Amino acid sequence: MRPPRRPATPGRAAQDPDLLRRLLRAKDRMDAASHEEWPVRRLARVSNVSQAHFARSFRDAFGIPPHRYLLTRRIERASALLRDTDLPITDIAFGTGWNSLGTFGRTFRDVTGDSPSAVRARHRAAEHQLYSVPHCFVIAAHRPDLTMAVSEKRRREPRGRLRANR
Repeated sequence: MRPPRRPATPGRAAQDPDLLRRLLRAKDRMDAASHEEWPVRRLARVSNVSQAHFARSFRDAFGIPPHRYLLTRRIERASALLRDTDLPITDIAFGTGWNSLGTFGRTFRDVTGDSPSAVRARHRAAEHQLYSVPHCFVIAAHRPDLTMAVSEKRRREPRGRLRANR
């Protein structure tokens, strides 16, 4: 039986500036190459700490686990490519680090509430309305909200809700 997880205490990792700098180094690497695989082992090596210490410290410092942070970046990048390019959805999925089009579509829908093709169609229909809004506001409005794990979010939603919105 596992011991109960202790709640994240924001700021504990921020007490050590050297550790925070190393965590930021790993976060910057994920930002620069979000399409690559970033297992905790690799991130811990970049930060020069143990895997368990890295995972715990990252969550404490940034409020979300490293995998969820990477997922957020991939979804943001995919959303931007859907809005700003005419690339096929398959190319966008593989270009943003997904190994399967099905996993990309399901995760994208779970996080954003819409399928990739629906996001692209909605953006093209409302494209002329966004010219009067500052770009930084548009990006912030499209940022995915991942305060809980996708699998947990899927369990909490009623089964019929996702199917009814299609």
